[in-house]
Formats: sequence, structure tokens, C-alpha cells
Amino acid sequence: MLLALDIGNTNTTIGVFENSKLIMDFRLTTNINQTMDEYGIFVRNLLSLQGIDYKGVKDIIVSCVVPPLEEVIYFMSINYFGIKPLFVRPGIKTGLALKVETPSEVGADRIVDCVAAINKYKPPLIVVDFGTATTFDAISENNEFLGGAIAPGLKISAFSLFEKAAKLPEVEIRKPKSAIGKNTVTNIQSGLFFGYVGLVSEILKRMLDELPGAKVLATGGLARIISKECKLIDVIDDKLTLEGLRILFEKNR
Repeated sequence: MLLALDIGNTNTTIGVFENSKLIMDFRLTTNINQTMDEYGIFVRNLLSLQGIDYKGVKDIIVSCVVPPLEEVIYFMSINYFGIKPLFVRPGIKTGLALKVETPSEVGADRIVDCVAAINKYKPPLIVVDFGTATTFDAISENNEFLGGAIAPGLKISAFSLFEKAAKLPEVEIRKPKSAIGKNTVTNIQSGLFFGYVGLVSEILKRMLDELPGAKVLATGGLARIISKECKLIDVIDDKLTLEGLRILFEKNR
């Protein structure tokens, strides 16, 4: 079995593949203060709860955008699974040409998403990943990563508002019944939700003008919430990142 870990700034997604089939997956809060032992025990227990013997894991692949956790996950893999993990880093085989000024600056999570996209869908493509930051990745019909855009994630925007405006309460991020809010809570929800839909729609509109005919894919924790209101999004693929990790492992086996 293959253990795939996608470690983001806010969430960590863990998946287990048996051959090409995803047999389990979890989404957890990323904790930069957890130790190697805490991660090791935690992941083993997750597998056990699903009836999976950790000894059946023969390979591990990791995408990590939190540098302090790379060493933690590396030694967790060695000490708790007896496996040297494969990290998504510059130099691994991807099948994706990076047509940007500084290829080494492209985040591992974006590369993983794009690799999955070109293997599952016909380019040209635009991939929107709703994570801590929302990333927009443009892929040409020749499997070239052309660049894209990065915007603050919806949760970051909400947190910044609550933190900086002392009199505004923290509210649930959800679509309000109307754009014209009748109280402070619905006012905030309207600004956050419809404002973010507008941000996503405008960036996609401009990118589609530059990459006509592209299919737009959405993934990430808030993909379903926002995609319902954004008519430019064609497909929601919740497992895109995990699938990308599996594909990258196969390419670099």
C-alpha cells in the first residue's frame, strides 16, 4: 500500500492507496508543534481504526509546504514505518513543463494538483485549489504550467477581519439568504461569501480570456461551498491532490 500525505498550512490530508484505488482518506488540522512520535502514533492509529495494518504500507509520498514539518515527517516515516519517504521537490519526474520565470518557486501542492489534472482531464485546464491560500493554476494543451494567481484563502480573509475589527464577531462562513444583510452576522457573511465568489469569478474570467477553452477544476476544503455559486467552474474533484501524489509516486517509483 501507498501512504500519501499532503501537508498544508491549515490542513493535512492523508490517503492510503491499494494499487490505484484510494481505500481511505482523512483531513486533519496541521499542527506545526507536533513531534515525530505524535505524528507516528497518530497516523498508525488512524490506519488501525480503519482496520488497516500499518505494516502493509510499503511506500510513502509527501507533499509539504510547511518547511519545519519536513524533517518531522521524514523521521516519522523512517521510525514508524521503516520507509524512506519520497518528497515532492524540484527534480522529480512530473510530466509537467514549468513555463515560469523561477520553476523552483512553484509550490509542491500546485505541482501535485497539476499533475493529477493533466492525467485525469484533457488540457488546457485551470485548477483552483481552495486552501489556506486559493491558488489558480493554468495548464496549456501541451501540459505546460503557465503560471497563475494566488489569493488569500476565504478563512484567512475571515480571520483577518475578526482579528482587526474589535467590534465584529466571528461568524460561520456560509451563504446568507440575501446579499443585503439584516444584522451584523449576515452583513459579514454577505461580504465574505459573495465577495469571495466575486474574487474567484473575476480571476477565472480573466484567465479564461488568456487561455480560451480551458476546463476549470476546483479542489480543496472550500471547493464545494464556493463552486455552487461560480458558474465558470466545470468540475469539483475533492481527491485531486491525493490522486496527484499517487501518480507522482508511480512516475518516480
